[in-house]
Amino acid sequence: MDLRAAIDGYARHLELDRGFSAHTIRGYRTDLADLAGFAESAGVDDTAGVDLELLRGWLWRGSSAGLAKSTLARRSAAARGFTKWLTTTGTADADSGLRLKAPRPDRHLPRVLTRRQVDGLLDDLAVRAATGEPNAVRDLAVVELLYASALRVSELVGARVADLDRERMTLRVTGKGDKQRVVPFGIPARRALDRYLDEARAALLDGRDDPGTIFVSARGRQLSTRAVYELVARLLADLPGSGPAGPHAFRHTAATHLLDGGADLRAVQELLGHASLATTQIYTHVSAERLKESYQLAHPRA
Repeated sequence: MDLRAAIDGYARHLELDRGFSAHTIRGYRTDLADLAGFAESAGVDDTAGVDLELLRGWLWRGSSAGLAKSTLARRSAAARGFTKWLTTTGTADADSGLRLKAPRPDRHLPRVLTRRQVDGLLDDLAVRAATGEPNAVRDLAVVELLYASALRVSELVGARVADLDRERMTLRVTGKGDKQRVVPFGIPARRALDRYLDEARAALLDGRDDPGTIFVSARGRQLSTRAVYELVARLLADLPGSGPAGPHAFRHTAATHLLDGGADLRAVQELLGHASLATTQIYTHVSAERLKESYQLAHPRA
């Protein structure tokens, strides 16, 4: 079977049968398109020529080009999923990617803000929102909800007004794999949302067609993930600390603060929408590191 046609078929399988998000499918397509290009340079344009040696050569080229371990691990996973599908569908007699390995990605602890830093950011946003400027009112509600409910940015921008229960202070969101869950939020987030929905949102729409999402841009469209990234990057730019300065920092921070406050790990897992408890457990490591730092600073015999 033609290799690129097989990749198209695999992408349709991921969308229709596995329910993968468009973002994840694009990632798989990009990696496998690179594999197809490498295979063609080696004279292979059919799935029958995709063997373990070819796959290892592809990863080796990436390694030699200086690709990060995390990127190589992702490419290896994409190739293994593809070759497994080829075998399952009868396109290939054997799974050539079964023994394909890649270096383990380096594990970095996520960036976590202190409670004082979060309070400072939200206080600054509240001062700006007090002017009544619609974008400032919206930005306060965005960050309050990101932190209150530990949302992914895609869940935040895709959240719809119809799925918001202001009285019960809950929101139904759609996460990875189109899985839905209901997340709570607190009184500060409710106040920010109430003001945004009752005053600022209509001003931003300015009579234009309502997209139905909670957060809208100055042009009345669904707020983009890029806009949220830019907002958070500005807020975190001058704060000390290493790690990515994107919306996920508030998700990491919320999860860590919950565990610091005594929340049950499985409850945090449910709030975050993690399929595996192992994914949530990284925040216990963050809490342990924070405890160690506090101990070394405060204990007289540290």
